[in-house]
Amino acid sequence: MSERPRSVGFVASGRLRLVGDGYGEPTAPPVVLLAGGGQTRHAWGGTAAKLARQGWYAVTIDQRGHGDSEWSPDGDYLLDHYAADLRAVCAQLAAPPAIVGASLGGMAGLLALGEPPVAAAAAMVLVDIAPRIQMEGVGRIIDFMNAHPDGFASLEEAGDAVAAYLHHRPRPKDTEGLKKNLRHGADGRWRWHWDPRFMHRRREGMTWERLERAARGLTVPTLLVRGRMSDVLSEEGARAFLAIVPHARYADVSGAGHMVAGDRNDRFTDVVVEFLAEVHRAPQ
Repeated sequence: MSERPRSVGFVASGRLRLVGDGYGEPTAPPVVLLAGGGQTRHAWGGTAAKLARQGWYAVTIDQRGHGDSEWSPDGDYLLDHYAADLRAVCAQLAAPPAIVGASLGGMAGLLALGEPPVAAAAAMVLVDIAPRIQMEGVGRIIDFMNAHPDGFASLEEAGDAVAAYLHHRPRPKDTEGLKKNLRHGADGRWRWHWDPRFMHRRREGMTWERLERAARGLTVPTLLVRGRMSDVLSEEGARAFLAIVPHARYADVSGAGHMVAGDRNDRFTDVVVEFLAEVHRAPQ
């Protein structure tokens, strides 16, 4: 089986077009992978390829305003829209998928699976996100995303910015991979591949109390994966989630920060594959 993904598309809420990559056979049990804010579907490439080898149909999706998916015409990026998009994606797949959501993708999954109308899904994997998070760590992410509104003169300059932010990772010698997360403007500058208006999105009604209520509504098999070095989800925040979702399992990945899949893709993928092997197989 070729590991080269097929391009796939979905119609999201508001008729927005979402772009994704499908790994594996479309008739296999589906897994939808949603990245965090500011990231694209390419963050999941290694994980999706292994899922496909293990017998799943892994679909990585650029969320609205990110990557190759359409931008919201009015610049409105409420979390409710992301949850509605996920419900629409689930409805367009041949079977209820498992959802793997990091950060923004995980919060969208919480709402889509924990609030009515509940998405047709088979399982939920939350990646370093829960209702109670550390705002200092969130602030560091926001500062990074806001730091270069005019973009970068070169891929090397962008690589320097990423290396300064992800100081616990060795700096890649080759910056060509950054092209998947940047767009090259007519002015010759490289900018992150997301709608700048995303950083000014409205957040009304989105409280940890609401997210906790949604978490209490989760009925599907659930796994919470935390990066042990994360400054966004603390051990206390993870334990608080497990207390209100007693059927959830927990994995703590050493050597990883908030971007667990990027920091320790090998260990992260093994944890997800092991969980899905138990809870998300095709009917016999």
